[in-house]
Amino acid sequence: MNSKQTLFSLLMCVLAIAGCDTQKQAIVGYELALTRAKQTLDSLYLNYSVSGTCLLRENYPSNIGEYTATYLASEEQKNMPNLYSYLWPYSGTFSAVNALFATTGDKEYKSVLDNKVLVGLEEYFDTRRTPEAYASYINSAPQSDRFYDDNVWLGIDFTDTYMLTKEPKYLQKAQLIWNFIESGTDDNLGGGIYWCEQRKESKNTCSNAPGSVFALKLFEATKDSAYFVKGQRLYEWTQTNLQDSTDYLYFDNINLNGKVDKAKFAYNSGQMMQSASLLYQFTGQEKYLTDAQNIAKGCHNYFFQDYTPENGEPFKLLKKGDVWFIAVMLRGFIELYQADKNGTYLDSFSKSLDYAWGHARDEKGLFNTDFSGKTQDNRRWLLTQAAMVEMYARLAAIK
Repeated sequence: MNSKQTLFSLLMCVLAIAGCDTQKQAIVGYELALTRAKQTLDSLYLNYSVSGTCLLRENYPSNIGEYTATYLASEEQKNMPNLYSYLWPYSGTFSAVNALFATTGDKEYKSVLDNKVLVGLEEYFDTRRTPEAYASYINSAPQSDRFYDDNVWLGIDFTDTYMLTKEPKYLQKAQLIWNFIESGTDDNLGGGIYWCEQRKESKNTCSNAPGSVFALKLFEATKDSAYFVKGQRLYEWTQTNLQDSTDYLYFDNINLNGKVDKAKFAYNSGQMMQSASLLYQFTGQEKYLTDAQNIAKGCHNYFFQDYTPENGEPFKLLKKGDVWFIAVMLRGFIELYQADKNGTYLDSFSKSLDYAWGHARDEKGLFNTDFSGKTQDNRRWLLTQAAMVEMYARLAAIK
């Protein structure tokens, strides 16, 4: 047996053991959180749906022409008034419904996924350029940029759906997306994935950290050790180039001149936490568990605040910010919890989301980004609502 086969056999043994533990956790626990997830999904579809389509508006109220998306690469595209959501906010519904399906096992959510979410998603699928992938806006509009991170999130969701159903169509889509992701890599800066296909100017944590998670999930789904190697390499590249050694959190990106943008966002560190936890699960190497635990501590200190409500006990409340970034960070905390069973961080999430239900939610059942309730947003972003569904659903599955 050669060294590659030996590595593969070892990984299979560890993976089999880890898989048993994962199954034990796949139960409905917190019924209140599950009810809240379902109600928020209902509110989402009631307020963002576009009649006659499976597409969604990006904001409520929609105010078409008064909104500029700040997360795109092209100034021209940013300034176009759009009837429908861009891909990134729309994709949040995939994660949300997936989380509900995973927690409940209810085929109703499989039906929502196949007959609503994925039907709308295909409006963004671009076959005019190769490799095929999802574009940032629908195909009936002028051609739009394609982002590697947008596609990574979808790849993770398709892989998760495959793991839930074992239906090959989902894995095939995930592997097609992986081909696109690999087309966004080169030897500049020693490796790594770019952010945008049309603007290969920086390599971002938001494409590389979830790129590692995506590859490791594909390894779990296919047992192909090549995915493991790629996931491990992406983890190591991101750690080497973008980690802040003072608090273990992750910076946003590095440009081709080697300049690092030192902004810190919850999802970036959260995905490295999840990747480290998966690497520990698959290899048993303590260094990865230590990495994940260090990141978790850093996130708890940086993205939460000490908060004392009126006539209440103090607790750690999530700071105001991009709620979807927080939801992706939660994925990392949950993956770590499967390994070390330290419930401290999930307790902080649970208390924050419980408080948000009573203080950040409006009469439409939609959420503001300030969980304390002290400030309100001018509009409610689609992705914020999808993130709330996902978080409530994921917490409901924790035993």
